[in-house]
Amino acid sequence: MFKEALQELVEGTEGGLAGLLMDSSGIALESYAKDDSPFDINTIGIEFSVVIGSIKRASEMLEAGAANEIAVGTDRLVTIIRTLGDTYFLALAMKPDGNFGKGRYLMRTCAPKLMAEL
Repeated sequence: MFKEALQELVEGTEGGLAGLLMDSSGIALESYAKDDSPFDINTIGIEFSVVIGSIKRASEMLEAGAANEIAVGTDRLVTIIRTLGDTYFLALAMKPDGNFGKGRYLMRTCAPKLMAEL
């Protein structure tokens, strides 16, 4: 179920390269990457899991509520991360000129399905 959802997310997003479902300790539950993806989505997830923890703590300290979505843009990659409860997150890596809005929409709509299976 997870692999199919990640594949739909990546393939349904123009410019999508890879998708990942990971727990907050950096252990991947499932991933999907296109053959031409120049990045390892598991490595991206492990590195960003540390950042996600810091962002969650900062939003709590500021009493701003839970951090639901994080986006990191670089010259060669845009990564959108959507938290799934306190323990898991969903990540989409895409080309910088990809359809950011469509990626966010697909992540938002598939999150409840993934949460129901976790």
